[in-house]
Amino acid sequence: MLLGEYHHNIDDKGRLVIPTKYREELGDTFVIARGIEKCLYVYSTSEWEKLVSKLNTLPFTKKDARTFTRSFFSGATVCEFDKSGRINITSPLVSYAGLKKECVIIGVNDRLEIWSEDAFNNFMNENSEQLEEIAEHLFEE
Repeated sequence: MLLGEYHHNIDDKGRLVIPTKYREELGDTFVIARGIEKCLYVYSTSEWEKLVSKLNTLPFTKKDARTFTRSFFSGATVCEFDKSGRINITSPLVSYAGLKKECVIIGVNDRLEIWSEDAFNNFMNENSEQLEEIAEHLFEE
């Protein structure tokens, strides 16, 4: 299970250090893809395969399914760590997530999310007051 929050800087070449704890859980190769809220999702190979299996059940005749899978898969890339524990994020993904310098890497159970620090702070500020209400609706019996 991926948990926690870490702050690291991305360099001019798109390289970002991933904390050791996360590297151990992701394994040697993993997948980075566009996330839904202008962040990046990082999946271990096994979690990626589970997600792909679910997406393969979507009917290609539905426009929403085609649009989502087209966007999701076209931005995805298989990655591995360099000797310094960094990942090299492709320029289209850096641009999509608005990664400039300061990044926030969070564990979200089955995936990591990589956010620009500004976008993450905005997301948390916009949603902090609603968390109690969201939790109530998600867990009502």
